[in-house]
Amino acid sequence: MIIYNVTTNIEASVHDQWLKWMQTKHIPDVLATKKFISAKLSKVLVDEPLGGFTYSVQYTAKDKTTLALYYQEDAERLRLEFNNLFKDKFVAFRTELEVISEF
Repeated sequence: MIIYNVTTNIEASVHDQWLKWMQTKHIPDVLATKKFISAKLSKVLVDEPLGGFTYSVQYTAKDKTTLALYYQEDAERLRLEFNNLFKDKFVAFRTELEVISEF
């Protein structure tokens, strides 16, 4: 399995709007692509020196091929919507993780 992790720092001025949108629109839209098995939204528990709030969304994909299909078929459209709604109000980075074992 592959975990596609998106970590986002969102400005306080749009935090509530962003969090609601993530839970009711964006994450369901990503899951609707059928490229992911599940998603988990977590708040990063650190004091941000630059302000805002940091969250991690971990999407679980079956394999790298499925994740590559997401990049090819869906990612640009979904990222564009995100950028249009919250332009200049967030910083995000993405990480791919390979699950080695679960306990």
